[in-house]
Amino acid sequence: MTNLVRRSVAELRKFASNASDWIVAQFILALLFVIRLMPMDTALNVMGGLAKIVGPRTKRHTLAMKNLEMAFPEKTIEERHEIAMEMWVNMARLAAEYVYLDQISVFDPESVENSNIEVIGHEVFVDLVENKRPFIVFTIHSGNFELLPIISQRFNLSVSALFRPPNNKYIAKKVLAARGEHMKDLVASTAGAAWNLARKLDSGGGVGMLVDQKFSKGGETKFFGHTVKTNPLLAKLARQYKCDVFPARCIRLPNGKFRLELEPAIELPKGDNGEIDINATSQMLNDKVEEWVREYPGQWQWFHDRWRIKHLL
Repeated sequence: MTNLVRRSVAELRKFASNASDWIVAQFILALLFVIRLMPMDTALNVMGGLAKIVGPRTKRHTLAMKNLEMAFPEKTIEERHEIAMEMWVNMARLAAEYVYLDQISVFDPESVENSNIEVIGHEVFVDLVENKRPFIVFTIHSGNFELLPIISQRFNLSVSALFRPPNNKYIAKKVLAARGEHMKDLVASTAGAAWNLARKLDSGGGVGMLVDQKFSKGGETKFFGHTVKTNPLLAKLARQYKCDVFPARCIRLPNGKFRLELEPAIELPKGDNGEIDINATSQMLNDKVEEWVREYPGQWQWFHDRWRIKHLL
């Protein structure tokens, strides 16, 4: 009887969670449908305004403020709050931009004058196209990071992009559909993802990865001076395939513009045996992420539980 009760309670919780996700998804999708009826600039401004009202009233805001306190103990509460508010506006605009990806992603490498996207590292894109070889591009959840694989395709550069679907399965379905209209070779971060990326590198292609997410395994590293565990996948793939690794990021600029930066390949640290050092490489990635976040802190997603402190709040 006890087991039956436990199963019943578990099923009720699952039903309640699914119902909650469905309600949240319907609200968000209805909101996106409404903003689709507005001019893009108006819609993005409306979403930004709503974010300033709703964001600080969510549980995620508490986590974001604690993360900001850990990262920037030298800043005042007011300064950290300002960063959090900018983050919520950036997140709201990012959500709305899924509706307008066809407009904001207009870019022609041969005629950049009429584009709202500035590309730094044009020559790196061209080199990767003209000199086919396996490579890895890593980035973070900053600006509109969805633009990186889209613009890569504008250069005729195929990149298999590893992504983590949203926890809400109803929203995840819509996000995947929106991504699929503009991006090819999407790889969900589920079981078997590493094999898919490995096959791409083995065939001489390129893969893209986000490297700023929480990870429960891997070696211990530092991020903003605090201990975290970092996913070793990038370092392991780079060591196995001896491929170039490129940092890339998206920066949100004023007036609805963006800057994409694809930096030259970085030299990964090696051990005494001449092989890439997995943990040292993971630390190098964290250092790069921290450098980027410090430069534009309001464009990073501070509500990720990167230091695994959510249970303490």
